[in-house]
Amino acid sequence: MSDRKLITAALPYANGPVHIGHLAGVYIPADVYARFQRRLGKDVAFICGSDEHGIPITIRAKKEGVTPQDIVDKYHGIIKKSFADLGISFDEYSRTTSPKHYDVSQDFFKTLYNKEKFTEEVSEQYFDEQANEFLADRYIVGTCPNCGNVNAYGDQCENCGSTLSPSELINPHSMLSGNVPILKETKNWYLPLNDYETFLNQWIIEGHKDDWKTNVYGQVKSWLNDGLKPRAMTRDLNWGVPVPLPNAEGKVLYVWFDAPIGYISFTQEWAEKTGKSWKDYWQSPESDLIHFIGKDNIVFHCIIFPAMMKAHGDYIMPTNVPAFEFLNLENEKISTSRNWAVWAHEYVEEFPGQQDVLRYALLSSAPETKDNNFTWKDFQTKNNSELVGIFGNFINRVVVLIHKYYDGVIPTGNADAEELVEIKRSAAEIAQYLENFEFRNSLTALMNLARFGNQYLQVEEPWKTIKDNPEKAAHSLFVAAQIAVALAQLSEPFMPFSSEKLLTMFNVEKLNWNDIETKNILIETGHQINKASLLFSKIEDATIEFQIQKLENTKEENKKATALQTVSQSEGAEAEAQIPKILLPEKDQIQFDDFTKIDLRTATILTAEKVEKADKLLKFTVDTGVDVRTVVSGVAESFKPEELVGKQVMILLNLAPRKIRGIESQGMFLLTTKSDGKLTFVTPDETVGNGIEIG
Repeated sequence: MSDRKLITAALPYANGPVHIGHLAGVYIPADVYARFQRRLGKDVAFICGSDEHGIPITIRAKKEGVTPQDIVDKYHGIIKKSFADLGISFDEYSRTTSPKHYDVSQDFFKTLYNKEKFTEEVSEQYFDEQANEFLADRYIVGTCPNCGNVNAYGDQCENCGSTLSPSELINPHSMLSGNVPILKETKNWYLPLNDYETFLNQWIIEGHKDDWKTNVYGQVKSWLNDGLKPRAMTRDLNWGVPVPLPNAEGKVLYVWFDAPIGYISFTQEWAEKTGKSWKDYWQSPESDLIHFIGKDNIVFHCIIFPAMMKAHGDYIMPTNVPAFEFLNLENEKISTSRNWAVWAHEYVEEFPGQQDVLRYALLSSAPETKDNNFTWKDFQTKNNSELVGIFGNFINRVVVLIHKYYDGVIPTGNADAEELVEIKRSAAEIAQYLENFEFRNSLTALMNLARFGNQYLQVEEPWKTIKDNPEKAAHSLFVAAQIAVALAQLSEPFMPFSSEKLLTMFNVEKLNWNDIETKNILIETGHQINKASLLFSKIEDATIEFQIQKLENTKEENKKATALQTVSQSEGAEAEAQIPKILLPEKDQIQFDDFTKIDLRTATILTAEKVEKADKLLKFTVDTGVDVRTVVSGVAESFKPEELVGKQVMILLNLAPRKIRGIESQGMFLLTTKSDGKLTFVTPDETVGNGIEIG
């Protein structure tokens, strides 16, 4: 093992916040490992950043009516802050929309292109003639051939879970225009992964059969046994890193080509800031490269990215890829689309000062070799029984007793006491587990040391012996103090916020991990310590019930959404498949006083006519009951002017006037969108007088 460690964590996708599944399966274990390696004195670069390209981001942007850049700017900020709030100690956290990343990615592509590592292939892909662009699979919808879901996507049916291709859909439509797409030829650049099968077999199947996790090794072996095929490294899209070749307009690098290169570009950004040489970490055989990922990313980090680096020729291969399985929530699969998740940024807001509780709970349930489960009741038990009842209780007893009997000064004790061996043994055991990526076992070993401390105090009873055997009492609290300081030191990778409090409490500095394994004395006789402060507090039932109820509310909302979808599918089976409507998100909450400012009234359209040189606009004269005024509205694609005359509508009366195409518009109609994409007026059930207030 090298003294130089390049540690990467999978790039979180910037189309939403991070949740506990991400934290447990990648980021907290990666942070523990990075912190541990730093404590060993290793030269560590811990690298990550937001993955900001790809189809899901463009889909979210269209749903929200904003640009892809708006989406990634929003979620990059949320994600980065969540990591910082939870103590994830990245040396560099960047983003794939940075200029440096564009340069590095394009240079990497050109190197492979100039070495003739790509093949050029022409294929037929679906094309939307009205939108004038090729359609990614997620932009094609139709009827699932397996379950009849009329809203299946071109890559997957979310109703039955089937993996699909666009050609399998019945009655495929474009999400962009609603039209039936055509097949059109396009050229892209492919990396022939089959050329690297021999290399991958030798490197992983033969070279890492004894030291890589079985879930990683098994998945890679399965892929290689099935035989690899060429894979496109470019896409026909308008959001991503442009392909740096002539006549490649409208083409970008495949997101899974540019995303892992982010590890390299982000390292370069960090190196420029710190005066380091990035090549020492990426191109020197004296460096260890470790990728922390979830199991869904194994193929990209163990087959595609290594093949890319092998084709390039200048880069080292990963020393290990300790991929984790998935974490479930309350016995159900975490789902961002169903909002079935515990979001990191919400946790930080709702549990202030309790970051380490979440870190501890997730590490103790880390899905290392198989899927695991998080429940709020278990979270409460881990906090109340283990962190408060064992760890915090021991620390508090030691500090309070030393202040009570010795005014906060470490008493005299025997430095050769046999109990002190337990500290060295625990430090070595935790280290061994961490080197093997066994985070649950390492955390158990840490807590066992706290248990040992509690048992030691119970046996020694210094609060009793202080009266008739003060020398024994002093020695027992001297030993207990050594154990407590060991916990302060050893807990830092796992619970950095609590460790910092403990180091302050005992008035000591961080030690190198090797010192903890070898030194008999971690805090000297005569050393002054500070007063006890609260490490962990009991979490009450009401707090947990609130979180459980939040999830129950989500479950009820999902049931309603499923019922609506079932009705929609039933109707769609009798007619054409309907295009999924892109719904706008719920807007920010307003107060009742804000609502009372809105003046909604009934009104009747008196005249309607087209606005010159404006295909979408109609000009209306409207009787509001208060006055007769002019309104300009973009409804011409949904209605003919003559069919609206005499129609009763609802109008926002007190909207500030604005000029549209030179016409002053004095209000806004209430409209919504039907399933066919056409607008419809929101109107009273019965005809009433004009000017009637709504509210």
